[in-house]
Amino acid sequence: MSFDVVIVGAGVAGLSAACRLMQTAREQAHELSVCVLEKGAEVGAHILSGAAFDPRALDELFPDWKDRDAPLHTPAQRDEILYLRDSERFVRFPDALVPPSMLNEGSYLISAGDLCRWLAEQAEALGVDIFPGFAAQSLMFGERGEITGVITGDMGLDHDGNPKPAHEPGIALYGRYTLFAEGARGHLGQELIRHYNLAAGRDEQHYAIGFKELWEVPAEQHEPGLVVHTAGWPLSSEAHGGSFLYHGSDRQVMVGLIVDLAYDNPWLSPFDEFQRMKHHPEVARHLEGGTRIAFGARAITKGGLNSLPEMTFPGGLLIGCDAGTLDFSRIKGLHMGMKSGMLAAESVVEALAGGDEGGNTLTGFKARFESSWVHEALARNRNFGPAMHRFGMVMGGAWNFLEQKLRLPLPVLHDNVADHARLKTAEDAEKIDYPRPDGVLSFDKPSSVYLSNTHHEEDQPCHLTLRDASIPISVNLPRYAEPAQRYCPVGVYEVIEDSEGAPRFQINFQNCIHCKTCDIKDPSQNIRWVTPEGGNGPGYPNM
Repeated sequence: MSFDVVIVGAGVAGLSAACRLMQTAREQAHELSVCVLEKGAEVGAHILSGAAFDPRALDELFPDWKDRDAPLHTPAQRDEILYLRDSERFVRFPDALVPPSMLNEGSYLISAGDLCRWLAEQAEALGVDIFPGFAAQSLMFGERGEITGVITGDMGLDHDGNPKPAHEPGIALYGRYTLFAEGARGHLGQELIRHYNLAAGRDEQHYAIGFKELWEVPAEQHEPGLVVHTAGWPLSSEAHGGSFLYHGSDRQVMVGLIVDLAYDNPWLSPFDEFQRMKHHPEVARHLEGGTRIAFGARAITKGGLNSLPEMTFPGGLLIGCDAGTLDFSRIKGLHMGMKSGMLAAESVVEALAGGDEGGNTLTGFKARFESSWVHEALARNRNFGPAMHRFGMVMGGAWNFLEQKLRLPLPVLHDNVADHARLKTAEDAEKIDYPRPDGVLSFDKPSSVYLSNTHHEEDQPCHLTLRDASIPISVNLPRYAEPAQRYCPVGVYEVIEDSEGAPRFQINFQNCIHCKTCDIKDPSQNIRWVTPEGGNGPGYPNM
């Protein structure tokens, strides 16, 4: 199948790009064919974000979004910023001492999945073809080394890769230009960065894992529009991060923990840190008497401007979190991803309407991007993450306060130690004894996987591939007590005993919620995440 533009990923970046492509083409009386591939069973099935949403990009894309009934119903009303000193005590920061980027006036508390479903409706009304359930698995190259499109994965292969009776081969989708909007740590995005050396001269990219649960709480303790962020406990000085708690609409509370994947203790379990965080009295009071109704997790690309790769290459662009446009100082990426997609769309239409046949490097995009408010925000906050890594939460926070609040001209900080390279050996790190979940505020991994609606056909090739099958037991187990057992939030990786009592590495890929943490944090960089069959994975309802 051939299109003018192929977009990989129906998140906010990809769908905003699709909408802007059609809008701009109409303005210039230029006919355009656009398709969007989405690996989830439906648009929104794999979308997870906090989300305190800044509508700036949406205002530009659809100025009449209120009349179009966009799913922005709960404006942020009040911010609370807390430092949890330990499991009982906390300090509340006055607004005057909070970096401006952490305040949410003008934002809306939304479901990112619902926003994507709404954007998909707008895109289809503009003439975009959207294909959910099709996972782009490999790249296609032309004679000049340019990207010419993607091939979707085969459907109906057994565990060994052999066709089953219902086998359907993958589809080649050709595009004069291809936009990659796979989200954080997209597997094709990683291939493109390596193939075209797009990260040359940039800092190492950095990531966090973000957890989210959706709760329904009693009406008397629900305060629509309340935004709570915390730092400190349960994370130690060697593991950075913080929590969010948003009171949305319909008695729903969104609660989560973001754990920086630069932590150094191989015994740390981000999932268990999240579960015990909810027991702090200042967090628990928002959830007590409520019911947990959804769970999910995903990686967050957080390196910022210092780590941003070149986004253009022959035949396409990287946009949104596939490149890393998230502003981590605000823990906000939706509006940044949307705007990057819109800028990409305008660059593509400008080229095609001018007679471009495709396959070139869209040099006009760089000028657009660097003159945009996205670039301005990333440049202004480029030290946020490196300051935390270098100086710790308290001193790093002080650095960012001086830079953001007082506008001091501080030097640019760099962080070139990859997240996976920071782990200490197991014997040099303190073992962490996590409490058992109580089933009221804290829960185990199996029940959490159940709430993510995750499904994979068991008789299909494992999409979590090992470059060397011996490394988990021969290297990672003796050095790091095989940390995959703990950094994976849903129990995909286990070390069990075989029939002779020897340790064996087991991959329960059916549990995978596509968070990509294993691809990022494995200290041997031995695990590679690739797409499973299209339509598999989590089925988030409104996360």
